Amino acid sequence: MTQKAGDGEMEQLNSWIGVYLARLHMPTMHWNDVAEIAILTFVAYHILVWIKNTRAWALLKGVIVIMVFIVIAALCKMNTILWIVPNIISIAATAFVVVLQPELRSALEELGRKNFVASFLDSNKRETGRFSDRTVNEIVKASVEMGKVKTGALIVIEHEQSLKEYERTGIDVDGIISSQLLINIFEHNTPLHDGAVIVRGNRIVSATCYLPLSDNMALSKDLGTRHRAGVGISEVTDSLTVIASEETGKISVAYGGALERSLDAGRLKERLLEIQDKPMEEKKRKLFKGKSIGKAGAKNEE
Repeated sequence: MTQKAGDGEMEQLNSWIGVYLARLHMPTMHWNDVAEIAILTFVAYHILVWIKNTRAWALLKGVIVIMVFIVIAALCKMNTILWIVPNIISIAATAFVVVLQPELRSALEELGRKNFVASFLDSNKRETGRFSDRTVNEIVKASVEMGKVKTGALIVIEHEQSLKEYERTGIDVDGIISSQLLINIFEHNTPLHDGAVIVRGNRIVSATCYLPLSDNMALSKDLGTRHRAGVGISEVTDSLTVIASEETGKISVAYGGALERSLDAGRLKERLLEIQDKPMEEKKRKLFKGKSIGKAGAKNEE
């Protein structure tokens, strides 16, 4: 009896699976469907890359936070908030276009002069390479030397967020970074000394770049335009800016909207190493090396 019941259930299950499979319909794919998918994928990918390399990335994260808040409001049945949201969508869309007007214009200009095949093949070769220890030492050496003779300098080091928007305002250099090159760029009365230098990876990509000035009223009144520009770029990007004062010769670092003043060579090197983002394997090797040295020292003391 039990076996018959089991056989009946299996037949019913097989019948249900047969009916379900019969209803399944695999769409017929044509060449134009494949082309359409490829085009949409290409466009979506480049839109995301464009968003990642501009201020729109931070704006997009803000929009995602707002959307999460709206979903929570819907789940909690906050009717007033749900009534406000659809009424401000049109205003928000207009504000989005106004805020990103420079980025949209530059994106359209780039669209007109871009080689799409080359850009698609090279899209993964972003130049945000991790800078080396040699680059750290060269920046520290140049900053200290310029501080001694009171040569003003503004060195912006790109981290995760792209600085191409500000790179376009300057003159292309694309030179391997060295203390001599930095000192020559910022030397008084030279063509490139006015403005900021942008460093990406181990290269100076641009000089005489214009940076946004900070509106932070908490900054000291004795700080000039160079320091306010360094703090300003650190407020809108995740870059680190090294500033050498022309008046006092002191070295400062701006990062995350905060300004740290009167750094010596050791402290400046520490700040640069913080954003170097070395691979975990290299960090482990250094840690292991440090432990080995510590153990050797302890044995010698014994």
